[in-house]
This record gives sequence, C-alpha cells and structure tokens, in this order.
Amino acid sequence: MPVAEPPLYDLATAAKNGGAKTMIEAVFSRLREDILSGRHQPGERLRVEQLRKEFGVGASTIREALSRLMSESLVTTEGQRGFRVSAVSLQDFRDIAEMRKILETIALRSSIEHGDDDWEAGIVAAYHRLSKVEERLADKPDDVASEWGDLNQAFHDALISACGNRWLLNFRKILHDQSNRYLRLSLVDTTAPRNVHAEHEAIFKAVMARKPDEASELVGTHIDRTVGVIAKQFEGRPEAAE
Repeated sequence: MPVAEPPLYDLATAAKNGGAKTMIEAVFSRLREDILSGRHQPGERLRVEQLRKEFGVGASTIREALSRLMSESLVTTEGQRGFRVSAVSLQDFRDIAEMRKILETIALRSSIEHGDDDWEAGIVAAYHRLSKVEERLADKPDDVASEWGDLNQAFHDALISACGNRWLLNFRKILHDQSNRYLRLSLVDTTAPRNVHAEHEAIFKAVMARKPDEASELVGTHIDRTVGVIAKQFEGRPEAAE
C-alpha cells in the first residue's frame, strides 16, 4: 500500500511562529504570501483538492482561506468552476497608483501638520528596520522580498499614521494592499537602475524636517518610478494592452 505524501507545509509550526490563532489564518497567510511572491501566478487555477493535500487540512479550511483572499481581490471565483489567482495588468496598476498618490499625499500632509513626538518616533523606528533590510536588497532581492514588503508597508503606514481621517486611511490601505504584488515585481527587477533606499531616505528626511510640499512631491515621484519599472516589465505582454 503506497505511503501518503506528507503535507508540503508544516502549518502547526507556521501558525505558532506567525501568531496565527486558527488553522484558517495560517493557510490564508501562507497562500497570500505564495500569491504575492509569484509562486502562484496571475490567472493560475487554485484547485481545492490539491491545496488540501499540500496543507494537510480539510477542504472547508481551504475554501474559507480562499474566500478571505477574495475579499482582498487576490483571488477570483468562476462560479462553479473554482478559484483563480487574480489577473494583473499595467492599466490596473496605473489606476491603483494614481489613486494612491492622491490619498497618500493628503494623508501625509495631515500627518506632518498634526503629528507629535510619538508619531516621529514611530517613523524613525520603521525607517531603521526598513533600512536594515534594504542593505541586503542588492545581493539577495528574492530572499528578502517578503520581509521588505512588510517593512516597506510599515514605513509608509508610519508616515501617514497621524492623519485623523479614518475613511481616508481605510481606502488608502486597500490601495496599498493591492499594490503589493506589483511592488514585489519592481523590487526584484534588475533591468531598471533604481536606489529604493535613497528614495525612502529622502522622504524620511523631508517628513522629519516637517516639509509637506517636498515630502509630498517625493512620495509622488516614488510611486511614479514604480509605475515606470512595472511598465517596462509589461512590455510585450498581452496584459499591457488591458
């Protein structure tokens, strides 16, 4: 009688180390990372039975995790035909970036106006952690992509954390989350010379100096440069026309 293959993922350990409260959360977190990192490609079909075997959990756990990923627009459903990784397109990212620039700069100006010492301390801490990872970007971008993604978001979150408009922050978070897959692409791209750390350093200094015009312009340029990198990666691909 053939011996069953062990699950690909040790979810019990992953849940413990990641602080996940339930197995559903552990599966959700792992699948989310697999999509953001490109292990599961845009448009790829996600078969519940295959994932169930990989994770060593029940089908209902997989479906619940996939449903949560749908709420983040990382997964789509085809009625009775199952689940797929959401497609990506250059136009989609351009639309995300355009709206993100508007909300990000409004939130940043408000934070610079109202931020206190605790706000500044949070930015300093987030920038320090991000800088430590960015020191390793040139040598091992693939190895630090996941960590960089989390710390990059933490830094940008810290910058606008003193904005008191919760609706603005909610919509801005949705846009930032949707940017993550594209941001990973720009990070590991080696064809377009770019010093991401220098961009973050300039933003950091302008914000700490309480210069809203300069900081807003730098953030806008920072986002535009990412669009440029993504555009080059989409050249010649069918998605570029979408």
